[in-house]
Amino acid sequence: MNEHSCNDDKGQVKVPCPKKVPIFQSLSDEEIVKISRMTRHIQYNKGQMLLNEGEKSDKLFIVNSGQVKVSKFTMDGKEQILYLLTSGEFFGELHLFNPDETHNFSVYAIEDTEICLLTKEAIDQIMQNNPGISMKLLAALTKRLAHTENLAQNLATKDPDVRVAYMILEFCRKFGSKHQEGILIKLPISREEIASYVGVTRETISRKFSKFERMGLISLSGNKQLLVKNQHALREYIQ
Repeated sequence: MNEHSCNDDKGQVKVPCPKKVPIFQSLSDEEIVKISRMTRHIQYNKGQMLLNEGEKSDKLFIVNSGQVKVSKFTMDGKEQILYLLTSGEFFGELHLFNPDETHNFSVYAIEDTEICLLTKEAIDQIMQNNPGISMKLLAALTKRLAHTENLAQNLATKDPDVRVAYMILEFCRKFGSKHQEGILIKLPISREEIASYVGVTRETISRKFSKFERMGLISLSGNKQLLVKNQHALREYIQ
C-alpha cells in the first residue's frame, strides 16, 4: 500500500480527482484545485482490504481509478456484496456526519485501485465554504439507501431470472461500453462473486446466463466478457 499526495514534485496538482466526483462537479476549477491539495492518494493491490467491518473512520474514500466491492458476511459466513464502486464513486460519507458509528461493511479492491482520501476536517471546511455540497451528499446517501432497499427487495421477493436481469442492466450502466451489436461488459468480478451479489449459487448464474444466451438477449465470451444484445427484453424481466 503506497501513499502520496495529489501534488507532483513541484507542488502542482497532477490529477484533480475530486472533479470526477458528482458532488464536486459544480465547483470552480480553483475550488477543485484547493480540494485536491487536501487529499491523499493510497494505492491498493487487487484483493487488498481497504476497510474492515467494525472499524471507525473519519474519512471520505473516493475511487480515483480501479474498482472496489463493498460487502458484508452473513451469520453463516457467506459474503453478500452490497455495492460495486468504480472511478468517481465514493464511500464512507455516512461517518462524516456520525463519526462515532463503526463501518457495517468491508471494502476490498477487485483490481489494482487508487483511492483519494479526504478527512472529516477537510470535508467540514469544504461544506462550510460550499453549503450546496451538503445537499448533494444527502442526495447521494438517499440514492445509496434506495439501492440497498432495491437489493433487499430483489433478494427477498424476486426469482433468479429477475435478479440476474437486474444485475446485467446495472452492469451495463456501470461497466458497459458501446459495441456494434449492443453493450459490451467486462465483468468486474468472478462468477462466484456475481452469485454472491445476486444471492444465488454459482451454478444458477451459469444456468441463467446460458438461458439468456439461448434467448438471444446476451452473448458470452469466456468468463470475463458479456455482450448485451437486447436491453429492452431484459428490462421487461424486472417490471
